[in-house]
Formats: sequence, C-alpha cells, structure tokens
Amino acid sequence: MKSVNMEIDLKVPAQKAWDAIRDSASLFPKIMPSHFKSIEDIGDGDVGTIRRITYGKGMKMATHESERIEALDETNMTVTYSMIEGEALNVFKVIKATIKLLPGADANSCRLSWTAEFEPAGNRIPPSDSIEEATTNIFKAMEGYLLTTA
Repeated sequence: MKSVNMEIDLKVPAQKAWDAIRDSASLFPKIMPSHFKSIEDIGDGDVGTIRRITYGKGMKMATHESERIEALDETNMTVTYSMIEGEALNVFKVIKATIKLLPGADANSCRLSWTAEFEPAGNRIPPSDSIEEATTNIFKAMEGYLLTTA
C-alpha cells in the first residue's frame, strides 16, 4: 500500500471546518463549481452512507466517483471513507482516506490531517503530487469560503 499523509493549516475553528466537511455535499459544489458539478449523499450521513460525486471540468483526474463512509467519529472530528466506484479504481484496487481535524495554534484555527492509502492495481503508481495539490485546493477553497461567511 502506498500512503499520502498531509496536514493543512486552516484559519477557521475546528468545529466550523468540521461542519463544512459534514455538509460538503451541498457546500463543495457551491464553492468550487468548476471542480464539483454535484454531490449526492445516499443515506443519513453516518457509516455506510454513499456519496456520489460528479466532477466538473476543473477536476482533471476524474469525471465521477462514489465513496462510502467507513468510520465516523463526531466527537474527534474524524471520518474515513473508501472509493467504491470511479476512474481511479482503474489504477488502484483500494483507495481509503481519513480526514481528521486537530486543534490549531488558537481557537480560531485548526489543522486538517488527510491520510490516504492506495493499493495499486498494477505496477504503475501515479505521482502523489496531483492528489496532494487537488486536496489542498479543495480545503483551502473551503477555508476561504468560511472566512467570508458568517
């Protein structure tokens, strides 16, 4: 398994960032319409919920994917999900990611930890740079939106 671990400092309180992540089905298409055409949650948002994502033209790596929430801890602001459908599964057998929000330098900031595990489907392993860049762009766009709204 190949893994990518990254941390992104956000200038918003952890609870505000967590609420945005939990509401990403409606929020991400609004704040990044070029990247997210639509996100549909099938389920109650808890473990087992399927998230169907249709990407916009700004997301160059894929046109769609479906993810399943595997683990959710509201108290510790942690969610783990796995990809169950999408073009990336032509390259990887398994894609599983965990988002965790950690305390920041002060009450108005937090650190987002994103860890993803990938099991290649063959010998070719794509570089992780584009994955890291896309992930950073998404969460920095979320931060920018949260900083400009109440």
